Amino acid sequence: MSTQIFLIVAIALYLLVTILIGIIFSKGNDDTGDFYLGGRGLSPLVTAMSAEASDMSSWLLMGIPGLAYISGLADPFWTCLGLAAGTYLNWLLVSKKLRRYTEKVGAITVPEYFSKRYGDDSNLLTAVSAVIIVIFFIPYTASGFAACGKLFNTLFGVNYLVAMIASAIIIALYCTLGGFKAVSTTDLMQGICMSVALVIVICFGIVQAGGIGAVIDNAKALPGFLSLSSTYDQASGTAQPYGVLRSISMLAWGLGYFGMPHILVRFMAIDDPEKLKISRRVASVWVVIAMGIAIIIGIIGLALSNAGIIPYLEGSGNTERVIVYISDYLSSFGIFPSIIAGIILAGMLAATMSTADSQLLASASAISSDLLQGFGKKKLSDDNAVKVAKVTVLIISAIAVVIAYDPNSSVFSIVSFAWAGFGATFGPVMLLSLFWKRSNKQGAIAGMIAGAIMVFLWKYVISGLGGAFAIYELLPAFLVALLVNVVVSLATPEPSKEITSAYDEIR
Repeated sequence: MSTQIFLIVAIALYLLVTILIGIIFSKGNDDTGDFYLGGRGLSPLVTAMSAEASDMSSWLLMGIPGLAYISGLADPFWTCLGLAAGTYLNWLLVSKKLRRYTEKVGAITVPEYFSKRYGDDSNLLTAVSAVIIVIFFIPYTASGFAACGKLFNTLFGVNYLVAMIASAIIIALYCTLGGFKAVSTTDLMQGICMSVALVIVICFGIVQAGGIGAVIDNAKALPGFLSLSSTYDQASGTAQPYGVLRSISMLAWGLGYFGMPHILVRFMAIDDPEKLKISRRVASVWVVIAMGIAIIIGIIGLALSNAGIIPYLEGSGNTERVIVYISDYLSSFGIFPSIIAGIILAGMLAATMSTADSQLLASASAISSDLLQGFGKKKLSDDNAVKVAKVTVLIISAIAVVIAYDPNSSVFSIVSFAWAGFGATFGPVMLLSLFWKRSNKQGAIAGMIAGAIMVFLWKYVISGLGGAFAIYELLPAFLVALLVNVVVSLATPEPSKEITSAYDEIR
Protein backbone atom coordinates (compact mmCIF):
# COMPACT_ATOMS: atom_id res chain seq x y z
CA MET A 1 0.00 0.00 0.00
CA SER A 2 2.87 2.37 0.81
CA THR A 3 4.26 2.00 -2.68
CA GLN A 4 0.91 2.95 -4.18
CA ILE A 5 0.93 6.09 -2.07
CA PHE A 6 4.18 7.20 -3.71
CA LEU A 7 2.75 6.37 -7.12
CA ILE A 8 -0.28 8.51 -6.40
CA VAL A 9 1.85 11.38 -5.02
CA ALA A 10 4.09 11.43 -8.13
CA ILE A 11 1.11 11.46 -10.48
CA ALA A 12 -0.73 14.06 -8.38
CA LEU A 13 2.29 16.39 -8.44
CA TYR A 14 2.47 16.09 -12.21
CA LEU A 15 -1.21 16.91 -12.61
CA LEU A 16 -0.85 19.85 -10.23
CA VAL A 17 1.99 21.28 -12.32
CA THR A 18 -0.14 21.15 -15.48
CA ILE A 19 -2.93 23.08 -13.75
CA LEU A 20 -0.43 25.65 -12.42
CA ILE A 21 0.88 26.18 -15.95
CA GLY A 22 -2.69 26.85 -17.06
CA ILE A 23 -3.10 29.42 -14.28
CA ILE A 24 0.21 31.12 -15.12
CA PHE A 25 -0.73 31.56 -18.77
CA SER A 26 -4.37 32.46 -18.07
CA LYS A 27 -3.41 36.15 -17.88
CA GLY A 28 -1.90 36.20 -21.38
CA ASN A 29 -5.00 35.43 -23.44
CA ASP A 30 -6.21 38.87 -24.45
CA ASP A 31 -7.71 37.76 -27.75
CA THR A 32 -8.37 34.64 -29.82
CA GLY A 33 -4.97 34.99 -31.52
CA ASP A 34 -3.37 34.46 -28.11
CA PHE A 35 -5.80 31.72 -27.03
CA TYR A 36 -5.57 29.66 -30.24
CA LEU A 37 -2.05 30.45 -31.50
CA GLY A 38 -0.05 31.87 -28.60
CA GLY A 39 0.56 35.13 -30.46
CA ARG A 40 2.95 33.32 -32.85
CA GLY A 41 5.64 33.39 -30.19
CA LEU A 42 6.83 29.79 -29.74
CA SER A 43 10.54 28.96 -29.63
CA PRO A 44 11.96 26.25 -31.95
CA LEU A 45 12.29 23.71 -29.12
CA VAL A 46 8.77 24.25 -27.81
CA THR A 47 7.43 24.15 -31.37
CA ALA A 48 9.14 20.82 -32.07
CA MET A 49 8.29 19.07 -28.82
CA SER A 50 4.78 20.48 -28.68
CA ALA A 51 4.06 19.23 -32.21
CA GLU A 52 5.43 15.76 -31.55
CA ALA A 53 3.97 15.37 -28.06
CA SER A 54 0.54 16.34 -29.36
CA ASP A 55 1.09 13.96 -32.29
CA MET A 56 2.21 10.87 -30.39
CA SER A 57 -0.69 10.70 -27.91
CA SER A 58 -1.54 7.65 -25.83
CA TRP A 59 -0.83 5.28 -28.68
CA LEU A 60 2.94 5.88 -28.34
CA LEU A 61 3.05 4.36 -24.85
CA MET A 62 -0.03 2.16 -25.16
CA GLY A 63 -0.99 1.56 -28.80
CA ILE A 64 2.43 0.73 -30.30
CA PRO A 65 3.67 -1.49 -27.42
CA GLY A 66 0.29 -3.25 -27.40
CA LEU A 67 0.46 -3.84 -31.16
CA ALA A 68 4.00 -5.24 -30.90
CA TYR A 69 2.98 -7.43 -27.95
CA ILE A 70 0.05 -9.03 -29.74
CA SER A 71 1.31 -9.35 -33.31
CA GLY A 72 5.09 -9.00 -33.41
CA LEU A 73 7.36 -6.67 -35.34
CA ALA A 74 5.77 -6.25 -38.78
CA ASP A 75 2.67 -4.13 -38.03
CA PRO A 76 4.31 -1.59 -35.71
CA PHE A 77 7.51 -1.43 -37.79
CA TRP A 78 5.83 -0.51 -41.08
CA THR A 79 3.45 1.84 -39.30
CA CYS A 80 6.27 3.66 -37.50
CA LEU A 81 8.40 3.80 -40.64
CA GLY A 82 5.56 5.56 -42.43
CA LEU A 83 5.06 7.91 -39.50
CA ALA A 84 8.76 8.79 -39.31
CA ALA A 85 8.84 9.59 -43.04
CA GLY A 86 5.61 11.57 -42.77
CA THR A 87 6.94 13.57 -39.82
CA TYR A 88 10.09 14.60 -41.65
CA LEU A 89 8.34 15.45 -44.92
CA ASN A 90 5.66 17.46 -43.14
CA TRP A 91 8.29 19.63 -41.46
CA LEU A 92 10.32 19.88 -44.66
CA LEU A 93 7.55 20.63 -47.16
CA VAL A 94 4.71 22.21 -45.23
CA SER A 95 5.91 23.97 -42.07
CA LYS A 96 7.70 27.04 -43.44
CA LYS A 97 5.27 27.75 -46.29
CA LEU A 98 2.27 27.40 -44.00
CA ARG A 99 3.80 29.66 -41.35
CA ARG A 100 4.47 32.42 -43.91
CA TYR A 101 1.14 32.01 -45.72
CA THR A 102 -1.01 32.12 -42.56
CA GLU A 103 0.77 35.24 -41.33
CA LYS A 104 0.30 36.97 -44.68
CA VAL A 105 -3.45 36.25 -44.88
CA GLY A 106 -4.00 36.72 -41.13
CA ALA A 107 -5.28 33.20 -40.36
CA ILE A 108 -5.10 31.72 -36.84
CA THR A 109 -6.78 28.36 -37.54
CA VAL A 110 -6.43 25.79 -40.32
CA PRO A 111 -10.03 26.25 -41.59
CA GLU A 112 -9.52 30.02 -41.65
CA TYR A 113 -6.32 29.53 -43.66
CA PHE A 114 -8.16 27.44 -46.25
CA SER A 115 -10.88 30.07 -46.54
CA LYS A 116 -8.48 33.00 -46.97
CA ARG A 117 -6.10 31.06 -49.21
CA TYR A 118 -8.92 30.39 -51.68
CA GLY A 119 -10.78 33.70 -51.27
CA ASP A 120 -13.95 32.06 -49.97
CA ASP A 121 -16.08 35.07 -49.02
CA SER A 122 -19.04 32.81 -48.15
CA ASN A 123 -16.85 30.93 -45.67
CA LEU A 124 -18.38 27.66 -46.87
CA LEU A 125 -14.90 26.15 -46.96
CA THR A 126 -14.42 27.24 -43.36
CA ALA A 127 -17.68 25.58 -42.34
CA VAL A 128 -16.88 22.28 -44.10
CA SER A 129 -13.41 22.22 -42.52
CA ALA A 130 -14.77 22.98 -39.06
CA VAL A 131 -17.42 20.25 -39.27
CA ILE A 132 -14.78 17.71 -40.32
CA ILE A 133 -12.61 18.72 -37.37
CA VAL A 134 -15.49 18.19 -34.95
CA ILE A 135 -16.48 14.84 -36.49
CA PHE A 136 -13.02 13.32 -36.22
CA PHE A 137 -11.53 15.13 -33.23
CA ILE A 138 -14.20 14.35 -30.66
CA PRO A 139 -13.70 10.55 -30.86
CA TYR A 140 -9.93 11.15 -31.05
CA THR A 141 -10.16 13.12 -27.80
CA ALA A 142 -12.35 10.39 -26.33
CA SER A 143 -9.58 7.85 -26.96
CA GLY A 144 -7.28 9.94 -24.79
CA PHE A 145 -9.80 10.10 -21.98
CA ALA A 146 -10.26 6.33 -22.27
CA ALA A 147 -6.51 5.77 -21.98
CA CYS A 148 -6.43 7.74 -18.71
CA GLY A 149 -9.33 5.71 -17.36
CA LYS A 150 -7.59 2.44 -18.24
CA LEU A 151 -4.41 3.61 -16.52
CA PHE A 152 -5.99 4.32 -13.14
CA ASN A 153 -8.33 1.34 -13.34
CA THR A 154 -5.45 -1.08 -13.96
CA LEU A 155 -3.17 0.38 -11.31
CA PHE A 156 -5.39 1.29 -8.42
CA GLY A 157 -8.64 -0.51 -9.13
CA VAL A 158 -10.39 2.84 -9.42
CA ASN A 159 -13.68 2.65 -11.26
CA TYR A 160 -12.90 3.22 -14.95
CA LEU A 161 -15.68 5.75 -15.47
CA VAL A 162 -14.71 7.80 -12.41
CA ALA A 163 -11.02 7.85 -13.41
CA MET A 164 -11.82 8.75 -17.02
CA ILE A 165 -14.10 11.65 -16.05
CA ALA A 166 -11.60 13.00 -13.50
CA SER A 167 -8.85 12.96 -16.14
CA ALA A 168 -11.10 14.76 -18.61
CA ILE A 169 -11.85 17.47 -16.05
CA ILE A 170 -8.14 18.14 -15.40
CA ILE A 171 -7.29 18.31 -19.11
CA ALA A 172 -10.22 20.62 -19.84
CA LEU A 173 -9.32 22.78 -16.84
CA TYR A 174 -5.77 23.76 -17.81
CA CYS A 175 -6.77 23.96 -21.47
CA THR A 176 -9.52 26.50 -20.75
CA LEU A 177 -7.34 28.42 -18.30
CA GLY A 178 -4.21 28.92 -20.36
CA GLY A 179 -5.12 28.30 -23.99
CA PHE A 180 -2.44 27.59 -26.60
CA LYS A 181 0.51 28.82 -24.55
CA ALA A 182 -0.40 26.56 -21.64
CA VAL A 183 -1.02 23.63 -23.97
CA SER A 184 2.30 24.11 -25.79
CA THR A 185 4.30 24.56 -22.58
CA THR A 186 2.77 21.48 -20.98
CA ASP A 187 3.44 19.62 -24.23
CA LEU A 188 7.16 20.37 -23.83
CA MET A 189 7.08 19.07 -20.28
CA GLN A 190 5.01 16.08 -21.36
CA GLY A 191 7.44 15.27 -24.17
CA ILE A 192 10.27 15.15 -21.63
CA CYS A 193 8.20 12.93 -19.33
CA MET A 194 7.40 10.58 -22.20
CA SER A 195 11.10 10.32 -23.10
CA VAL A 196 12.11 9.56 -19.51
CA ALA A 197 9.33 6.97 -19.20
CA LEU A 198 10.39 5.14 -22.37
CA VAL A 199 14.05 4.94 -21.34
CA ILE A 200 13.31 3.72 -17.79
CA VAL A 201 10.82 1.07 -18.91
CA ILE A 202 13.07 -0.40 -21.58
CA CYS A 203 16.07 -0.63 -19.22
CA PHE A 204 14.08 -2.09 -16.34
CA GLY A 205 12.22 -4.52 -18.59
CA ILE A 206 15.37 -5.91 -20.19
CA VAL A 207 16.97 -6.51 -16.80
CA GLN A 208 13.89 -8.23 -15.37
CA ALA A 209 13.43 -10.39 -18.47
CA GLY A 210 16.95 -11.78 -18.03
CA GLY A 211 18.81 -9.61 -20.53
CA ILE A 212 18.41 -8.68 -24.16
CA GLY A 213 19.35 -12.20 -25.21
CA ALA A 214 16.42 -13.69 -23.29
CA VAL A 215 14.05 -11.15 -24.83
CA ILE A 216 15.22 -11.99 -28.35
CA ASP A 217 15.09 -15.76 -27.71
CA ASN A 218 11.51 -15.45 -26.44
CA ALA A 219 10.50 -13.52 -29.56
CA LYS A 220 12.28 -15.96 -31.88
CA ALA A 221 10.33 -18.84 -30.37
CA LEU A 222 7.06 -17.35 -31.64
CA PRO A 223 6.31 -18.03 -35.34
CA GLY A 224 6.59 -14.89 -37.46
CA PHE A 225 7.04 -12.60 -34.46
CA LEU A 226 10.29 -10.92 -35.58
CA SER A 227 9.62 -11.10 -39.32
CA LEU A 228 8.75 -8.11 -41.50
CA SER A 229 7.00 -10.35 -44.06
CA SER A 230 4.79 -12.28 -41.65
CA THR A 231 2.95 -11.58 -38.43
CA TYR A 232 2.26 -13.54 -35.25
CA ASP A 233 -1.36 -14.51 -34.58
CA GLN A 234 -1.90 -14.58 -30.82
CA ALA A 235 -5.13 -16.57 -31.00
CA SER A 236 -3.72 -19.52 -32.97
CA GLY A 237 -0.03 -19.16 -32.07
CA THR A 238 0.92 -19.35 -35.75
CA ALA A 239 2.58 -17.11 -38.32
CA GLN A 240 0.33 -15.34 -40.85
CA PRO A 241 1.47 -13.89 -44.20
CA TYR A 242 2.21 -10.18 -44.26
CA GLY A 243 2.10 -9.12 -47.90
CA VAL A 244 3.49 -6.11 -49.72
CA LEU A 245 0.04 -4.54 -49.95
CA ARG A 246 -0.35 -4.61 -46.19
CA SER A 247 3.09 -3.06 -45.75
CA ILE A 248 2.15 -0.24 -48.12
CA SER A 249 -1.11 0.14 -46.24
CA MET A 250 0.70 0.67 -42.93
CA LEU A 251 3.28 2.97 -44.51
CA ALA A 252 0.33 5.13 -45.59
CA TRP A 253 0.03 6.30 -41.98
CA GLY A 254 2.65 8.87 -42.94
CA LEU A 255 0.19 10.60 -45.29
CA GLY A 256 -1.90 11.59 -42.29
CA TYR A 257 0.59 14.21 -41.10
CA PHE A 258 -0.23 16.62 -43.91
CA GLY A 259 -3.77 16.98 -42.59
CA MET A 260 -3.46 17.05 -38.80
CA PRO A 261 -4.80 20.43 -37.54
CA HIS A 262 -3.26 20.08 -34.06
CA ILE A 263 0.18 19.55 -35.64
CA LEU A 264 -0.15 22.08 -38.45
CA VAL A 265 -1.12 24.82 -36.02
CA ARG A 266 2.29 24.40 -34.32
CA PHE A 267 3.98 25.40 -37.57
CA MET A 268 1.83 28.52 -37.60
CA ALA A 269 2.81 29.47 -34.06
CA ILE A 270 6.62 29.63 -34.18
CA ASP A 271 8.11 33.10 -33.66
CA ASP A 272 10.43 32.96 -36.70
CA PRO A 273 9.82 30.70 -39.74
CA GLU A 274 13.57 30.55 -40.38
CA LYS A 275 13.96 28.61 -37.12
CA LEU A 276 11.75 25.76 -38.32
CA LYS A 277 14.84 23.91 -39.56
CA ILE A 278 15.94 23.50 -35.93
CA SER A 279 12.46 22.29 -34.97
CA ARG A 280 12.46 19.80 -37.84
CA ARG A 281 15.71 18.21 -36.71
CA VAL A 282 14.63 17.96 -33.08
CA ALA A 283 11.22 16.55 -33.97
CA SER A 284 12.47 13.99 -36.50
CA VAL A 285 15.17 12.56 -34.22
CA TRP A 286 12.84 12.38 -31.21
CA VAL A 287 10.08 10.62 -33.15
CA VAL A 288 12.37 7.90 -34.54
CA ILE A 289 13.90 7.14 -31.15
CA ALA A 290 10.59 7.25 -29.24
CA MET A 291 8.73 4.96 -31.64
CA GLY A 292 11.63 2.51 -31.82
CA ILE A 293 11.71 2.18 -28.04
CA ALA A 294 7.92 1.81 -27.90
CA ILE A 295 8.10 -1.21 -30.23
CA ILE A 296 10.85 -2.79 -28.14
CA ILE A 297 8.80 -2.29 -24.95
CA GLY A 298 5.99 -4.39 -26.45
CA ILE A 299 8.44 -7.19 -27.23
CA ILE A 300 9.96 -6.97 -23.74
CA GLY A 301 6.49 -6.99 -22.19
CA LEU A 302 5.65 -10.30 -23.87
CA ALA A 303 8.90 -11.80 -22.54
CA LEU A 304 7.95 -10.66 -19.04
CA SER A 305 4.50 -12.21 -19.45
CA ASN A 306 5.92 -15.53 -20.62
CA ALA A 307 8.26 -15.49 -17.63
CA GLY A 308 5.27 -15.01 -15.30
CA ILE A 309 6.48 -11.59 -14.09
CA ILE A 310 3.44 -9.68 -15.36
CA PRO A 311 0.05 -11.13 -16.40
CA TYR A 312 -0.37 -12.58 -19.88
CA LEU A 313 -2.52 -10.16 -21.90
CA GLU A 314 -4.95 -11.04 -24.67
CA GLY A 315 -6.93 -8.84 -27.05
CA SER A 316 -5.88 -5.42 -28.37
CA GLY A 317 -7.71 -3.54 -25.63
CA ASN A 318 -5.79 -5.40 -22.90
CA THR A 319 -2.36 -5.62 -24.52
CA GLU A 320 -2.29 -1.81 -24.62
CA ARG A 321 -1.91 -1.92 -20.82
CA VAL A 322 1.46 -3.70 -20.96
CA ILE A 323 3.49 -0.64 -19.93
CA VAL A 324 1.10 -0.08 -17.02
CA TYR A 325 1.77 -3.58 -15.71
CA ILE A 326 5.54 -3.13 -16.11
CA SER A 327 5.37 0.12 -14.14
CA ASP A 328 3.24 -1.48 -11.44
CA TYR A 329 5.77 -4.29 -11.11
CA LEU A 330 8.59 -1.74 -10.81
CA SER A 331 6.76 -0.04 -7.92
CA SER A 332 6.86 -3.28 -5.91
CA PHE A 333 10.64 -2.92 -5.41
CA GLY A 334 10.38 -0.16 -2.79
CA ILE A 335 9.93 3.55 -2.25
CA PHE A 336 12.42 4.92 -4.80
CA PRO A 337 11.27 2.54 -7.56
CA SER A 338 7.70 3.59 -6.73
CA ILE A 339 8.64 7.21 -7.40
CA ILE A 340 10.27 6.19 -10.68
CA ALA A 341 7.16 4.21 -11.59
CA GLY A 342 5.13 7.31 -10.81
CA ILE A 343 7.27 9.26 -13.27
CA ILE A 344 6.65 6.60 -15.91
CA LEU A 345 2.92 6.73 -15.35
CA ALA A 346 3.06 10.52 -15.44
CA GLY A 347 4.71 10.06 -18.83
CA MET A 348 1.75 7.96 -19.91
CA LEU A 349 -0.61 10.65 -18.75
CA ALA A 350 1.57 13.13 -20.61
CA ALA A 351 1.24 11.17 -23.83
CA THR A 352 -2.51 11.20 -23.51
CA MET A 353 -2.97 14.73 -22.24
CA SER A 354 -0.62 16.35 -24.74
CA THR A 355 -2.84 15.20 -27.58
CA ALA A 356 -6.22 15.55 -25.90
CA ASP A 357 -5.56 19.19 -24.95
CA SER A 358 -4.48 20.06 -28.49
CA GLN A 359 -7.54 18.36 -29.94
CA LEU A 360 -9.83 20.18 -27.55
CA LEU A 361 -8.31 23.50 -28.54
CA ALA A 362 -8.56 22.73 -32.26
CA SER A 363 -12.18 21.59 -31.90
CA ALA A 364 -13.06 24.68 -29.87
CA SER A 365 -11.52 26.95 -32.50
CA ALA A 366 -13.46 25.12 -35.22
CA ILE A 367 -16.78 25.74 -33.50
CA SER A 368 -16.38 29.13 -31.84
CA SER A 369 -14.08 30.87 -34.32
CA ASP A 370 -14.69 29.15 -37.66
CA LEU A 371 -18.36 28.12 -37.47
CA LEU A 372 -19.83 30.77 -35.19
CA GLN A 373 -17.82 33.83 -36.21
CA GLY A 374 -16.54 32.84 -39.64
CA PHE A 375 -19.45 31.03 -41.30
CA GLY A 376 -22.19 32.34 -38.98
CA LYS A 377 -20.97 35.96 -39.31
CA LYS A 378 -21.47 36.42 -35.57
CA LYS A 379 -19.06 39.16 -34.52
CA LEU A 380 -17.79 38.92 -30.95
CA SER A 381 -15.47 41.09 -28.91
CA ASP A 382 -12.10 39.56 -28.07
CA ASP A 383 -13.16 39.00 -24.48
CA ASN A 384 -16.43 37.31 -25.43
CA ALA A 385 -14.73 35.25 -28.16
CA VAL A 386 -12.29 33.80 -25.62
CA LYS A 387 -15.17 33.04 -23.23
CA VAL A 388 -17.09 31.24 -25.98
CA ALA A 389 -13.94 29.25 -26.83
CA LYS A 390 -13.57 28.12 -23.21
CA VAL A 391 -17.22 27.07 -22.95
CA THR A 392 -16.81 25.16 -26.21
CA VAL A 393 -13.86 23.24 -24.75
CA LEU A 394 -16.04 22.15 -21.83
CA ILE A 395 -18.91 21.06 -24.08
CA ILE A 396 -16.63 19.03 -26.36
CA SER A 397 -15.03 17.41 -23.30
CA ALA A 398 -18.44 16.34 -22.06
CA ILE A 399 -19.32 14.75 -25.42
CA ALA A 400 -15.94 12.96 -25.55
CA VAL A 401 -16.57 11.57 -22.05
CA VAL A 402 -19.83 10.01 -23.27
CA ILE A 403 -18.05 8.42 -26.25
CA ALA A 404 -15.28 7.05 -23.98
CA TYR A 405 -17.83 5.28 -21.76
CA ASP A 406 -16.77 1.80 -22.97
CA PRO A 407 -13.59 0.65 -21.14
CA ASN A 408 -12.95 -2.12 -23.71
CA SER A 409 -12.48 0.22 -26.66
CA SER A 410 -9.07 0.06 -28.35
CA VAL A 411 -7.02 3.26 -28.26
CA PHE A 412 -5.13 2.25 -31.41
CA SER A 413 -8.25 1.54 -33.48
CA ILE A 414 -9.94 4.84 -32.52
CA VAL A 415 -6.80 6.83 -33.28
CA SER A 416 -6.36 4.92 -36.54
CA PHE A 417 -9.80 5.95 -37.84
CA ALA A 418 -9.52 9.60 -36.78
CA TRP A 419 -6.02 9.78 -38.26
CA ALA A 420 -7.35 8.52 -41.59
CA GLY A 421 -10.17 11.05 -41.47
CA PHE A 422 -7.88 14.06 -41.10
CA GLY A 423 -5.22 12.75 -43.43
CA ALA A 424 -7.70 12.16 -46.27
CA THR A 425 -9.76 15.34 -45.85
CA PHE A 426 -7.14 17.98 -45.05
CA GLY A 427 -3.91 16.42 -46.37
CA PRO A 428 -4.54 16.77 -50.14
CA VAL A 429 -6.04 20.26 -49.72
CA MET A 430 -3.08 21.43 -47.65
CA LEU A 431 -0.49 20.15 -50.13
CA LEU A 432 -2.29 21.54 -53.17
CA SER A 433 -2.88 24.90 -51.47
CA LEU A 434 0.87 25.26 -50.95
CA PHE A 435 2.22 23.71 -54.15
CA TRP A 436 -0.40 24.14 -56.91
CA LYS A 437 -1.49 27.63 -57.89
CA ARG A 438 -4.38 26.38 -60.05
CA SER A 439 -6.10 24.72 -57.07
CA ASN A 440 -9.34 26.55 -56.27
CA LYS A 441 -12.16 26.76 -53.73
CA GLN A 442 -14.48 24.36 -55.54
CA GLY A 443 -11.76 21.73 -55.78
CA ALA A 444 -10.86 22.12 -52.11
CA ILE A 445 -14.46 21.67 -50.94
CA ALA A 446 -15.12 18.73 -53.25
CA GLY A 447 -11.85 17.06 -52.25
CA MET A 448 -12.59 17.40 -48.52
CA ILE A 449 -16.07 15.96 -48.82
CA ALA A 450 -14.90 13.12 -51.08
CA GLY A 451 -12.10 12.24 -48.65
CA ALA A 452 -14.44 12.17 -45.64
CA ILE A 453 -17.04 10.03 -47.43
CA MET A 454 -14.41 7.60 -48.69
CA VAL A 455 -12.94 7.10 -45.21
CA PHE A 456 -16.32 5.97 -43.86
CA LEU A 457 -17.19 4.01 -47.01
CA TRP A 458 -13.89 2.14 -47.14
CA LYS A 459 -13.76 1.48 -43.39
CA TYR A 460 -17.27 0.14 -42.96
CA VAL A 461 -18.17 -1.24 -46.41
CA ILE A 462 -15.37 -1.83 -48.90
CA SER A 463 -12.72 -3.20 -46.53
CA GLY A 464 -15.16 -5.93 -45.54
CA LEU A 465 -14.68 -7.46 -49.01
CA GLY A 466 -11.24 -8.59 -47.87
CA GLY A 467 -8.19 -9.30 -50.00
CA ALA A 468 -6.75 -6.23 -51.72
CA PHE A 469 -9.61 -4.15 -50.28
CA ALA A 470 -8.62 -4.81 -46.67
CA ILE A 471 -6.12 -1.96 -46.59
CA TYR A 472 -5.94 1.04 -44.31
CA GLU A 473 -8.69 3.45 -45.36
CA LEU A 474 -6.35 6.44 -45.33
CA LEU A 475 -4.55 5.39 -48.53
CA PRO A 476 -7.53 5.04 -50.92
CA ALA A 477 -9.36 7.99 -49.33
CA PHE A 478 -6.30 10.25 -49.67
CA LEU A 479 -5.86 9.33 -53.34
CA VAL A 480 -9.57 9.83 -54.12
CA ALA A 481 -9.61 13.21 -52.36
CA LEU A 482 -6.50 14.32 -54.24
CA LEU A 483 -7.93 13.23 -57.59
CA VAL A 484 -11.30 14.90 -56.97
CA ASN A 485 -9.61 18.12 -55.90
CA VAL A 486 -7.51 18.27 -59.07
CA VAL A 487 -10.34 17.31 -61.45
CA VAL A 488 -12.85 19.78 -59.97
CA SER A 489 -10.26 22.57 -59.87
CA LEU A 490 -9.50 22.08 -63.56
CA ALA A 491 -13.21 21.90 -64.44
CA THR A 492 -14.07 25.18 -62.68
CA PRO A 493 -12.81 28.76 -63.10
CA GLU A 494 -9.24 29.64 -62.23
CA PRO A 495 -8.53 31.48 -58.95
CA SER A 496 -8.61 35.27 -59.09
CA LYS A 497 -5.53 37.37 -59.81
CA GLU A 498 -5.45 38.49 -56.18
CA ILE A 499 -5.24 34.90 -54.93
CA THR A 500 -2.57 33.82 -57.42
CA SER A 501 -0.51 36.93 -56.68
CA ALA A 502 -0.50 36.10 -52.97
CA TYR A 503 0.53 32.52 -53.87
CA ASP A 504 3.41 33.77 -56.02
CA GLU A 505 4.58 36.11 -53.28
CA ILE A 506 4.75 33.31 -50.69
CA ARG A 507 6.40 30.91 -53.11
